[in-house]
Amino acid sequence: MAKRQAKKIAARAARQKGNSPGTRKLPKQAVTLVVILRAKDGQDRLLEAELRALIAPTRREDGCLRYDLHRGAAAPGAFLLHEVWASREHHRLHTKTLHFLRWDARKDALLAGRDATFWSQII
Repeated sequence: MAKRQAKKIAARAARQKGNSPGTRKLPKQAVTLVVILRAKDGQDRLLEAELRALIAPTRREDGCLRYDLHRGAAAPGAFLLHEVWASREHHRLHTKTLHFLRWDARKDALLAGRDATFWSQII
């Protein structure tokens, strides 16, 4: 039911007059999470594989509005996750899923650094 609500909220936001797909206003409670990850030397391929494994199950989660993986254009060992969640609570529930817990158990062997910041849309 929560997944349906999140989709309805996203669909309503998409229908707002004058908004093109790239400039949609997010639901009021939505949060964006930007995570920058840096692989340990020689671990960039394994890190990418682990991050790719998170994409499909995470996108199916209730409240996941966007979950995209990017690689550094000038730094192949750097990755960026751009996540948009219907609420902070939806993200908290994400951290309790089996796929996230699997990632959490493996990440220290792969990461040289990690920075994560939550954002709220202004306009």
